[in-house]
Amino acid sequence: MSTNAHQERLMQVLLGPHVSEKATALAEAGNQVVFKVRGDATKTDIRQAVELLFEVKVERVSVVRIPAKQKRFGQRAGSRQAWKKAYVRLAAGQDINFMGAE
Repeated sequence: MSTNAHQERLMQVLLGPHVSEKATALAEAGNQVVFKVRGDATKTDIRQAVELLFEVKVERVSVVRIPAKQKRFGQRAGSRQAWKKAYVRLAAGQDINFMGAE
């Protein structure tokens, strides 16, 4: 795979930040950030994508698969989509600011 193709793939690995109470607590206490990622993303892909996009040093990546949830939509049975999230621990002194203000 060429360098440009590899960088384009890395740009599509992260779908967005996952915002929840747990994610906020981890960001404040443990210097971790939580992202929604593509289902076929590996830990190495996620590490490289975060380092490329945010210019920070990643210490560790943990990945969790969230299974599909059975739900009812009116009278019809259906299911929510399965997805994957990544807990990214940043190296000491590193920070990702999503708000853009410094």
